[in-house]
Amino acid sequence: MPFVYGIVPGVNFTTSATPNTETDALFIKPGASRAVNLTSVAVQGKGAGLTSLSGIIQRVKKWTTTASSGGSAITPSPRDPGAQAAKATAGQASAGVTPGTGGPVLQIAFGCSASGPGSWSWLNNPDVAVTLEGGSNMSIDLFNSAGSASLVHELSCDIME
Repeated sequence: MPFVYGIVPGVNFTTSATPNTETDALFIKPGASRAVNLTSVAVQGKGAGLTSLSGIIQRVKKWTTTASSGGSAITPSPRDPGAQAAKATAGQASAGVTPGTGGPVLQIAFGCSASGPGSWSWLNNPDVAVTLEGGSNMSIDLFNSAGSASLVHELSCDIME
C-alpha cells in the first residue's frame, strides 16, 4: 500500500514581474529508497479587486540530470497519521528555486484565474501520475507564469511513495 503525503507550502507565490516569464517555484525530489509520484496539484489565485481577467499557468516539469535545490524546505506531511516519514524532499521559493539541469521536460500544464481555483489530479487516470524513481538525482518542479505581472496565488500538492 503506498503512502500519501501533502506538500503544502502555506505561503503566497507571486508570478514574475515580467509578464509571460516562468518562475521555477517548487520542487519535489525522490528519496534514496522509494519512487515518488505527483498525484495532484491545487492552485488558487488570490487577486482582489481586479478590473480585467488574468490567468495563472502552472507547468509541471521534470529535471532529468540534476535535481533543483534551495529555497525553503517543505516537509511532506503524511495524510495517514500512522504513516512513516516521507523519503521525498521538497522546497519552494516565490522568486524561484535553484533549477536543476537536463530538460526540463514538460509533463502537465493547467491553470486558474487570478482570483479563482484550478487543479490537476491523476484520479481519473492513474497512469498519468508524474513519477521519479527512488534514488534518482532528478526533480519534479512546478513553474508558474502569467500574462500579467506579479499575480499572487497559493498551491498545494499530493505525492505518493
